[in-house]
Amino acid sequence: MDCKDFTVSRETFTIVSCLGCGFKYTNPRPEADKLGAYYQSEDYVSHSNTSKGLINFLYQKVRLHTLNQKLKLINSLSDKEKLLDIGCGTGEFLNVCKQNGWQVQGIEPSIMAREFAASNYSLDVNDEDALAKMGNESFNVITLWHVLEHVPKLQERVAELKRLLRPSGVLLIAVPNCSSADAKHYKEFWAAYDLPRHLYHFTPSDISLLFEKHGFKVNQILPMKWDSFYVSLLSEKYRTGKPRILAAFWQGLMSNWAGSKTGNSYSSQIYILQK
Repeated sequence: MDCKDFTVSRETFTIVSCLGCGFKYTNPRPEADKLGAYYQSEDYVSHSNTSKGLINFLYQKVRLHTLNQKLKLINSLSDKEKLLDIGCGTGEFLNVCKQNGWQVQGIEPSIMAREFAASNYSLDVNDEDALAKMGNESFNVITLWHVLEHVPKLQERVAELKRLLRPSGVLLIAVPNCSSADAKHYKEFWAAYDLPRHLYHFTPSDISLLFEKHGFKVNQILPMKWDSFYVSLLSEKYRTGKPRILAAFWQGLMSNWAGSKTGNSYSSQIYILQK
């Protein structure tokens, strides 16, 4: 499938599928030293924290609600000790956890986002080189909220997560699901493909297979129901040039309904894993 980069470059990129296991990935992809240029946009909200425009405004409003949901989830899974958020963006989730009594650290490749997190929330956020310097089994909880699909060296990153997580610790991975109803509906206009920033396009079976290779087990899969509406809004805009709020809302509802039929085919999902 060929998909256009609607956010930054307007270039076209290709998704291919492994003939053996069916795993979908972006190929070819930009070289590692050129990937950063594809994030240089105010519309890339996790790095800029912008609320300009209707879609970004709605994103910010919903995020206030989902931050508290995420906090409630991790509080139910672990004692309030050490938490690492990889790909923490501008630090909103880390700040909520910090205020709730967690000892937090963040990893974020974007200099602009790191500076925002430090200056606005006084957070301890470092670039990815800091991961190698962290001690083994350092964290009770590690989170990656829509981050794994961006990581160039996938197998190495999962091995790193295993090294950093305590034996009884919990790993939370949130990724889009390219087998969801909205992905099938919008096809090459599906916003969660987000090429070339998304290098991999996961299904639930992909996540299970990947992490089982590294000694993890998926304990639970939870839906991110708001994501279907946000993704559908963007997808309608990409396909028609207009947000088409009613059409996007309907498609978001239909996607969530389809996800509820199987329990693991929502637009985006949280995977709760342990070693």
